[in-house]
Amino acid sequence: MTVSRAVTGMPPDSSAGASADGSGYPEYRPSAASREVGSARPPALIAVAHGSRDPRSAATVSAVVAAIADTRPDIDIRTAFLDLTAPSVEQAVDAVAAQGHTHAVVTPLLLGSAFHARVDLPGLLAAARARHPRLRLTQADVLGTDPGLISALRDRVRAACCAGRAVADRRLGIAVAAVGSSSAAANARTAEAADLLAARTGWRTEICFATTEPSVTEAVTRLHARGADRVLVAPWFLAPGRLTDRLALAAPDAIHADVLGPHPALTAVILDRYHSAIAQRTALSA
Repeated sequence: MTVSRAVTGMPPDSSAGASADGSGYPEYRPSAASREVGSARPPALIAVAHGSRDPRSAATVSAVVAAIADTRPDIDIRTAFLDLTAPSVEQAVDAVAAQGHTHAVVTPLLLGSAFHARVDLPGLLAAARARHPRLRLTQADVLGTDPGLISALRDRVRAACCAGRAVADRRLGIAVAAVGSSSAAANARTAEAADLLAARTGWRTEICFATTEPSVTEAVTRLHARGADRVLVAPWFLAPGRLTDRLALAAPDAIHADVLGPHPALTAVILDRYHSAIAQRTALSA
């Protein structure tokens, strides 16, 4: 079953291949293990984002969820936020239960498996299960450093520096910028994303964070020291907000790419997490 389009293994700095719809993204199909088993009514999908006081963040999340709904109009898809923005996770779960669903897959729109994914969200779902004992709630995996998201990151860089054309300039330096965490393991995932981008494109990459070290100015300095003529800041963020603004202010002379935002590859990754959670639940119940 085709659910979206995604690039998952293109050679370094290659142009996108042909596709049936002309999008440049080959057809994406979930693996046999991730195909949904069973009912005429698929489980609801509750897409859970961080939340922000910045209205641009909610607008971007809304666009991401709309893209999923366009791809899978058969799924009841709801948006929820962990903090600062409505609807809350509790409200989204209550709405799904009120619609008579018996199963919902709660899919975090989170790039890393930090406190929100490991503690906050499981706690909210435990309370929701107590309120709605007839509703099965399955938490899907975080988005992580999926190859599709590295494709999206590469596309954002290309759009910012060369209007989407293939980049032949190997002297381009990319500062992959994330939120930053007190967890070394969480920060290592950003380094993994930067390494994957470098392996795919040949660009020099360094990591930096909006809330901890190394800073974006340190990353820019390191890239110039490694021979980069041009430096571009690539936000490893799904949506814009005060932290991406902070990065832009800290490095005003660098080019700044857009956040990941709505992208065919992101749609595919989210649906893959949804289908994988269903398949895992089915395997455990067999």
